[in-house]
Amino acid sequence: SSAEKLKNHKIIFVVGGPGSGKGTQCERIVQKYGYTHLSTGDLLRAEVSSGSDRGKKLSAIMEKGELVPLDTVLDMLRDAMVAKAGSSKGYLIDGYPREVKQGEEFEKKIAPPSLLLYVDAGKETMVKRLLKRGETSGRVDDNEETIKKRLDTYYKATEPVIAFYEKRGIVRKLNAEGSVDEVFQQVCKHLDALK
Repeated sequence: SSAEKLKNHKIIFVVGGPGSGKGTQCERIVQKYGYTHLSTGDLLRAEVSSGSDRGKKLSAIMEKGELVPLDTVLDMLRDAMVAKAGSSKGYLIDGYPREVKQGEEFEKKIAPPSLLLYVDAGKETMVKRLLKRGETSGRVDDNEETIKKRLDTYYKATEPVIAFYEKRGIVRKLNAEGSVDEVFQQVCKHLDALK
């Protein structure tokens, strides 16, 4: 069963707002620890561009602006995790769970997380970083007003998730204000402590 295959693997939820530097930290973790980085957004995009049946269904849902069903997301995550179970030391589940219910379903269908890394940069820092990114990215959503709205949405959604896992004592909050190296030092301390 998939639960058996994933039994001794570390599963780390990585939560952080837009501009927190979460993506960069995930890349570093992959390089140093040999974890597999799974982002639900990337998985969805890959599935759509593969032209599979599932991809076609997803494409139709997203074109209507509707949310992809949680079950589908979890199936995709589980498939991706099982596919890498032989070669991977662990998994970084990026940008998930967005809400407590997703976390609970993940545990029912897949496995409980070992840790939740909370990449926490202050609001001002995230706004600054996103505006800077907007200068070069040409992304329409990188303007100050939109950014502040995105951050508000993010905080509202994240707070209950953090609180839920804090009760279990598995949240590790990173101060993401510093340089990439400084933040990564904190990451390593937490990952090295995982037995």
